[in-house]
Amino acid sequence: MTFVEAEIASQPACWRRAAELAATRAEALPAHGERVAVVGCGTSYYMAQAYAVLRESNGLGESDAFAASEFPLGRRYDRVVALTRSGTTTEVLELLGRLHGTTRTVVVTAVPSDEVRAVCDDIVELAFADEESVVQTRFATTALTLFRAHLGLHTDAVVTDAETALAAPLPEGLVEATQLSFLGRGWTVGLANEAALKMKEASLAWTESYPAMEYRHGPISIATDTTATWMFGTAPAGLPEQVRATGAQWVESGLDPLADLIRVQRLAVARAVAAGLDPDRPRHLTRSVVLQEA
Repeated sequence: MTFVEAEIASQPACWRRAAELAATRAEALPAHGERVAVVGCGTSYYMAQAYAVLRESNGLGESDAFAASEFPLGRRYDRVVALTRSGTTTEVLELLGRLHGTTRTVVVTAVPSDEVRAVCDDIVELAFADEESVVQTRFATTALTLFRAHLGLHTDAVVTDAETALAAPLPEGLVEATQLSFLGRGWTVGLANEAALKMKEASLAWTESYPAMEYRHGPISIATDTTATWMFGTAPAGLPEQVRATGAQWVESGLDPLADLIRVQRLAVARAVAAGLDPDRPRHLTRSVVLQEA
């Protein structure tokens, strides 16, 4: 078993611990009504997108998400939440340094490094969700579970769905598909973006992601009998039928969308193995992106 396979399988246990942690570290996370920005890079950025939409759409405060390198320094927020698995991501540390002393910041990380401690006000540590694999799986979903629990949006049913996602067979034909498109609505757009990234990283697959209503506006033109379109959550009316009419495979489930992301993680590993790739060590990637000064 690869590291990433073991880490994928551990997610139900990690989510239970994150839900418990949310209750004990509530003071470090954004209070209701605060104006909040959530930042990250790569997978962490996509989890930030999901969290920001969940928070604002549930009436808990204006919430924006940014790639750390694209944060609008001219805006003012009550609190900035930063996600970084390693605690060493260059863009995150640089942004926190610029905000230090002017905006309250909290970092959610698996490794509370000395560098990150020096530039933030609060840390929520998820060491139990750290990973050996370069490819992020359990840290990302555990961080989002922490946020959902803090928002009052996590239930035991989500963990049950995660266990189902681990045990159930994957849909047939997806390992061989020539292209996969992932769709979401609202908070699940971030999950769709993460699903596409996971497939690219682990298996070098041709993948794309879109808000579901945007899929009709051009991207559906690539759908054929060798492609698949995967929906996170409830699809817009008529879209499944329209995709199936192209000959493409339509994939959806009744699982909680975060649990459904586990099925994509498993698929990414399956495609990597089928292609003779190492899903723990994708080409050109490292565990943390640390940029060298010119």
